[in-house]
Amino acid sequence: MSVTANEVAEWMLEELKSAGILHQKAAVDHILRQYGESFIYVNENGNQAISKEVKKIFKKLHGGKAAWERDGFFWGWH
Repeated sequence: MSVTANEVAEWMLEELKSAGILHQKAAVDHILRQYGESFIYVNENGNQAISKEVKKIFKKLHGGKAAWERDGFFWGWH
């Protein structure tokens, strides 16, 4: 059974809700280990990032209750 982008986004949301914060690097590492590289890409800065599809679903799931902290590269729950 293959994993979907929705499942990855749901994991991100649950992790964020339980911890109150989700660092992009930790999320990327976990997604690579648990779900595979199909949900990760290398961005224009040469860094690994979460796929746009997963982030789109994640944004829809959190409904504005998560904020991206650009300077710290993490999401915070509020």
